[in-house]
Amino acid sequence: MTSSAASAVGIVLRRSPRQLAAEPFYGELIGGLEEVLAPQGRQVLMQVVDGMPRELDSYRRWAANGAVGAVVLVDLVPADPRPELIVSLGLPGIILGEPETGTGLATVRNSGYEPMVDAVSRLAALGHTRIARVTGPSAFMHTQERTRGYLDAAAGLGIAGQLEVGDYSGESGADATRHLLAAPEPPTAIIYDNDVMAIAGLEAAHGLGVAVPDELSILAWDDSQFCRLTTPPVSAMSHDVHTRGALAARLLLDVLGGEPPRDVVAEAPVFVARGSTGAPARILDLPVQ
Repeated sequence: MTSSAASAVGIVLRRSPRQLAAEPFYGELIGGLEEVLAPQGRQVLMQVVDGMPRELDSYRRWAANGAVGAVVLVDLVPADPRPELIVSLGLPGIILGEPETGTGLATVRNSGYEPMVDAVSRLAALGHTRIARVTGPSAFMHTQERTRGYLDAAAGLGIAGQLEVGDYSGESGADATRHLLAAPEPPTAIIYDNDVMAIAGLEAAHGLGVAVPDELSILAWDDSQFCRLTTPPVSAMSHDVHTRGALAARLLLDVLGGEPPRDVVAEAPVFVARGSTGAPARILDLPVQ
């Protein structure tokens, strides 16, 4: 094993290269990792694969050839085989997410349940009673957690909810939006699981002649500079992904320095109001009593 290889930190992403190029989230995450790791003489080695079996093979290969000295795990799934494998391979690692059980690895936790309840509640407070959600891939635990928050909030508030499954791509966001708006009673607000789908949904609504926010409010889960450049700018549940990556890198360096793995809770997403959310037109048109 060379010293340069041992200093690398590996991250494997189950995404298509085209999809990854369009999604700001992982660029911000890796930027945060690099900000902390680079001054310590370490680099991030990223690999893109098309499924879990190939991801597991990547870790086995890295452990065998010494290509990396540690790994970052993202996009947890139920009964995720990766933490146990990483421990068995003797690779230090850190998890970004909410593992189901103890793993023996450092973890940056980021629950999506309470922030999703907050998002639905804020839209309901504006007067929305039909709030839809366009999810990311349903296999991911963070998708399932947000969906539980959405369904629980909708049930508690007596709101009509509707789920559409997307894949984080702009195409899936646009398709889901058109499908939702074609319903006999379309939603007056839609929450999207990332900024890319939300922006594509905004464009789809414009193409259908649906006014945002008067006839449809749009809320993105991930915030990015692109949300601020649209017309109107897109409201978001904003969280500092770059800072989260930097936090993960510091925890990983602690482990590499001989400290025991720690669990840390990242800051929760916060609602950032912009021009794409507001009271639905039927509320705005009510006469003043």
